[in-house]
Amino acid sequence: MTQDRELLQTHHAEQELRRHSESIGLEFLAGFEAVERIDRPAVSCFGSARVRESSRAYELARETGRLFAEAGWAVVTGGGPGVMEAANRGCRDGGGLSVGFNIELPHEQGSNPYLDLALTFDHFYARKTMFVKAAEGFCVFPGGFGTADELFESLTLIQTGKVLHFPVVLVDRGYWTPLLDWIRDRALEEGTVSPEDIALLTVTDEPREAVRTVLDAYARGDVESPHAPHKADAQ
Repeated sequence: MTQDRELLQTHHAEQELRRHSESIGLEFLAGFEAVERIDRPAVSCFGSARVRESSRAYELARETGRLFAEAGWAVVTGGGPGVMEAANRGCRDGGGLSVGFNIELPHEQGSNPYLDLALTFDHFYARKTMFVKAAEGFCVFPGGFGTADELFESLTLIQTGKVLHFPVVLVDRGYWTPLLDWIRDRALEEGTVSPEDIALLTVTDEPREAVRTVLDAYARGDVESPHAPHKADAQ
């Protein structure tokens, strides 16, 4: 985090820029190497680090992780507590491969104890790339700014054709409905998104439906993005 603050807030001599760039490049390489060690299809699960074990979000994520593991899939998370821990824990419950891509932060977020494959990043952008590279789909559970960031980045990558059109499942209908209402009532109404953009999302309360949505899309194979290649403006 200190490296990011230094790089983003100040000007640097060419030698310092080169050093920062080389460090970032090595982190991407380590991430790509870690992804190559995932020997099966994988789903990336996002959600808040702050939810407790007794919460609905935790139970939904744990059950979803277990079902993916029993289907022969790996579960990839941010490696921390809360929803991330729950999904990794469920994956362990189901005998799957549990993966965590953690991040160095000044507070919150040590690694959870349910990881078979783990890597800790210094840079958010390198870490987020690995969530996408590793995944055949996303399951998004209740969360805050970080979860919303991961959700909308995934949608943008699909919308603009940067990745294949794979499923994005929002788990917990009651939590996500107000956001979807805003997208339909304001963004769609004002023309800043299109109906096919909204169609990228599946919403459910049922872990089995979430898992089935991702598995069915994977089974269909090479499903290309429904958006024209020229649709590059994701504003």
